[in-house]
Amino acid sequence: MDRPTPAERFADKVNAAGPWSLRRHCPGPCRLWDGSTNEKGYGTFWADGRTVKAHRYAYEQANGPIPAGLEVDHRCRRRACVAPGHLDAVTHRVNILRSANHVAMRAAVTHCPAGHRYDQANTIRAKNGTRKCRACKNAQARAARAAKRAPRLASVHPIRPRPARALERAA
Repeated sequence: MDRPTPAERFADKVNAAGPWSLRRHCPGPCRLWDGSTNEKGYGTFWADGRTVKAHRYAYEQANGPIPAGLEVDHRCRRRACVAPGHLDAVTHRVNILRSANHVAMRAAVTHCPAGHRYDQANTIRAKNGTRKCRACKNAQARAARAAKRAPRLASVHPIRPRPARALERAA
């Protein structure tokens, strides 16, 4: 009796009747992995004496080795999907920006809460990498300086008020 090849074992664990993707540029339905999954929901598969992620194995079988510096992205956003048409080799940055996490949400913001555009001239990069609006930061600094200066510019009251008679003679 011949042992099944890794490709045959892989095909036995794929549900080809998965749901259609609601994302653009994802041809056909998702092929969901019915085998074992890791704690993050990615399919795992034993091939060539080691455990590999199922979506990486599917990509390599369809397109060849994954280029150095790239990772496999699920365009359909389903971690259990192994459909080759739904998988792309992209940089980590592209993968993160395609997702719906907080980093991608913040990167998609083009204006500050006050409505100023985040562009080269109006954006300050903080030490932690976040963007700050230069116009808002300048306005905040001006307001703080004015508030600090206000007590010093208050009207000065004389220590000893002049009597009313002295004021009448002066006039």
